[in-house]
Amino acid sequence: MQIESVVVGPLETNCYLLNHGNHLLVIDPGDEAAKIKKAINNRMVDGVIITHHHFDHIGALDLFPQDKIYDYTNLKEGINRVGSFTFKVIYTPGHKSDAISLYFEKEKAFFGGDFIFYESVGRTDLETGNMEDMYNSLNKVSDLPDDVIIYPGHGMTTSFAHERKANLYFKQID
Repeated sequence: MQIESVVVGPLETNCYLLNHGNHLLVIDPGDEAAKIKKAINNRMVDGVIITHHHFDHIGALDLFPQDKIYDYTNLKEGINRVGSFTFKVIYTPGHKSDAISLYFEKEKAFFGGDFIFYESVGRTDLETGNMEDMYNSLNKVSDLPDDVIIYPGHGMTTSFAHERKANLYFKQID
């Protein structure tokens, strides 16, 4: 699986295109539909996953058919399959109550939207955000392997090894 990032919108949201063969899984198409469409090119979109419903993660949803859109309402916690992609969904409220994260075990890739950032976590002071939920969610992912790469909704990638050492929020759950 190849992972491409298309940075979109005024908040520089990372829209991810996961490529498997000529098939794509799109994560968080936040804005700039034309830019995302150009990056997709002629590849087949198997599905679109929304990690949470904030405007900067859903702005280009109209680009896709409704039956290809997945979120917390139609993905169960645990193993899921969308097209040729198999992944684990982890419910990770804290930044927002509808937040989910995606873990691709074989590829050692974790997509958390605005859950975990480089040396930080998502804001909990917005509507349906909750710090206690954030800590509970961090506990849920605390046993993921060190070499798993975290692909955040904004900013640069990181790893669970780095976050366990440098992220104050992770240190508070030990």
